[in-house]
Amino acid sequence: MINRHKSYSLKNHNTFGINVIADEFVEYSTSEELVSVLNQEKLKETKILNIGSGSNILFLSDFKGTVLHSKISGTVVEEETDDDVVVSAGAGVIWDDFVLWCINKGYGGVENLSNIPGTVGAAAVQNIGAYGTELKDIFHKIEGIFIENSEIFTFYLPDCEFDYRFSIFKGNLKNKTIITRLFLKLKKKPLFNIEYEAIKRELNKHKEELSLQTIRDTIISIRNSKLPDPEIIGNAGSFFKNPHISDDLFANLQKIYPDMPHHSYNYGLGKKYKIPAGWLIEKAGWKGKQFGNAGVHTEQALVLVNLGNATGNDILKLSSEIEKDIAEKFGIYLEKEVNVV
Repeated sequence: MINRHKSYSLKNHNTFGINVIADEFVEYSTSEELVSVLNQEKLKETKILNIGSGSNILFLSDFKGTVLHSKISGTVVEEETDDDVVVSAGAGVIWDDFVLWCINKGYGGVENLSNIPGTVGAAAVQNIGAYGTELKDIFHKIEGIFIENSEIFTFYLPDCEFDYRFSIFKGNLKNKTIITRLFLKLKKKPLFNIEYEAIKRELNKHKEELSLQTIRDTIISIRNSKLPDPEIIGNAGSFFKNPHISDDLFANLQKIYPDMPHHSYNYGLGKKYKIPAGWLIEKAGWKGKQFGNAGVHTEQALVLVNLGNATGNDILKLSSEIEKDIAEKFGIYLEKEVNVV
């Protein structure tokens, strides 16, 4: 069923809790309904924004156009062998509900992505990742619709241009497609990924038998200890991507900060280093700072928060000041993970 609303508040559709108004808000429950909406002449003349649960978006002002919201549901086993299974979920399914469904079925590969906010469709756009797993690692294919002509498409892994917190849907096809269904290839005989030190430490506290559920519980415990609940304080989780820096810059910084956490990997003939953005921000003295209604979280410097009635511009201004300071202190340029609208 298609639901339409005029002059609709988006406060409950973005986890920062920014109160902006959309000219029109339309919810659809099937791909056919979406095509019907896109084929309307008046929609072809207006600006369109498709959103999930708004967990990775910062609104700066009222949206002069139509906001589309997917309610496409359904989680299905598409095909399986003795070892593998292909499952699919509608773009409107809450991501963590999908993860729990997979775990309850005994399908492995997605458990390290537990407790990440957002919808299935947004997970694919963002190429979400955590604790040694990225969505691209378990990706099978994706279905969606081109906004301009309402044509249906199916993309496989090479088509999606997945990279660190990036996909073609954030690049060349940004605002040109709408994802309707995601297909993942999971293991019926799981191989547990517990290489992260934080996971090992948490598992050692309880000494429970290793299973998909214990890994999920561990991930949830770690995330809850680090990230604030947007139901309590407005935020979009990690505001910045972890920067990747050159070998030379890393060597220079390590002389000054020998305790700087990092992850190295081969890049061409040399190496690159991933540095936690939260560590940089905390080291620069921003953790817990408040500027009016916007601030940096007291426990996790990577998270910017709405302390009350902050506007999107309040939060954007704070993020810009942080970016400028990190560039001056470390020679590192932070990149926003949050989508600014």
